[in-house]
Amino acid sequence: MQHWQKIGQRPHQGICIPLSAIHTKTSCGIGEFFDLLPLIDWCASLSLDVIQLLPLFDSGDDASPYNPISSCALDPIYISLSQLPDAPPLPDFTSLTASASDRVDRVSVKSLKFAWLHNYFQHHFQASDPNYQHYLNEQTWLIPYARFKAERDKTSVDFHCYLQYLCFQQLRDVHAYASKKGVFLKGDIPYLMNGSSIDVLESPHLFNPQLQAGAPPDFYNPNGQNWGCPLFNWDAMRKDNFRWWKRRMKAVLPFYDIYRLDHVVGLFRIWGIEQGKLPTEGNFVPSDPSLWLAHGTELLQMMLEASPLLPIAEDLGTIPPEVRVCLKRLGICGTKVIRWERNWHGDKTFIPFEQYEPLSLTTCSTVDSDTIRGWWQKYPEEAMAFARFMHWEYTPELSFEQHKAMLRSAYHTPSLFHINLLQDLLALFPELVRQNVDEERINVPGTIRPTNWTYRFKPSMETIASHAGLKAALRDIL
Repeated sequence: MQHWQKIGQRPHQGICIPLSAIHTKTSCGIGEFFDLLPLIDWCASLSLDVIQLLPLFDSGDDASPYNPISSCALDPIYISLSQLPDAPPLPDFTSLTASASDRVDRVSVKSLKFAWLHNYFQHHFQASDPNYQHYLNEQTWLIPYARFKAERDKTSVDFHCYLQYLCFQQLRDVHAYASKKGVFLKGDIPYLMNGSSIDVLESPHLFNPQLQAGAPPDFYNPNGQNWGCPLFNWDAMRKDNFRWWKRRMKAVLPFYDIYRLDHVVGLFRIWGIEQGKLPTEGNFVPSDPSLWLAHGTELLQMMLEASPLLPIAEDLGTIPPEVRVCLKRLGICGTKVIRWERNWHGDKTFIPFEQYEPLSLTTCSTVDSDTIRGWWQKYPEEAMAFARFMHWEYTPELSFEQHKAMLRSAYHTPSLFHINLLQDLLALFPELVRQNVDEERINVPGTIRPTNWTYRFKPSMETIASHAGLKAALRDIL
């Protein structure tokens, strides 16, 4: 399979972060594109060769990166101001970064950064720049997006085109730097679009606003979930040979080597909820299970043909068996969270690590779950069962050696990919994380909370890179 040629079918080990959560001495209230450079250096020094990023698309005022207002535009909030040519003095972001316990204040950051960027644009924008003109001509989505933003923000179309040009330059340069260091960047393509996005407004026939996407009830969400995003009109997309999806795949090509296929089961069937109804009253679309396999296979093959990047599927939750059979046949890795890899239809014992399917990604936690420490403290029955599986004596607090052993196991299964949340690594040392485990969680699905998607790492990138104990522990683990 050509998608594996650049990556190589060998074990890969990495970390997962929200870019918004990291911070350096030069970042302005939120993680920025060039904050990834010291992280890349740190990963390379440990032979971690994958950095997985949460989606970086423009999500407007919504902190959730999975609710984008554009399928192609990057979020200008991540522009590294201090690295722009001839940058004037920066705003004072001290109040937004002074306390390590603070979360990301997206609204305040955006207000300060965009006021500064507007001033920068007025003094530095050159419409005749041939590089800018080339970028403008290549991005067919850009002008409609810029008009959409200009109307909303009462600014100029050129301003939003220019911000996208700066985003493009910076993330492209970060990718080039990572490649030189032998580190792959793994992007994330959200499955759904915000109902008020430029994509839905520009091409309403490609979506089905009568049905909102969500999830049926499960163990962790007994009331189900309504994500508030319209379903796709696949028949309409098929008529123009999936042009919208192909444009979307092309847009991320300069930035990544690998991408996460968000909610891959949604390509086979999706939980649709009529307007005004509860998530428990939803139904699968298509409703006929005999159609699911052909439906998903067609869409996955389209994506494979549309991009040379390697996909890795997020196939968590209740997944029809044929989905994983299809993924394996197409050479696409699925995802294994070790706390959920159990014989659910039998005695519920944990599946031995050596039995993991190689065509997979192993992890301890996800952005939608508790961290390792949080899970251990809040689900003692599950923790006890895992302790028995590992031949440990159970204690309410996970010890340093147990935490280390859990990470070591997760980095050395037969899976080809092993990627863990950075805070799960930092938690080996109490001074690098917050005492309250809930403050280390990124998102609680199915809820609207001020803490969702506003997570910030307690230590700066400089502190992480200089922590000798962490580096020694991770070298031992890896």
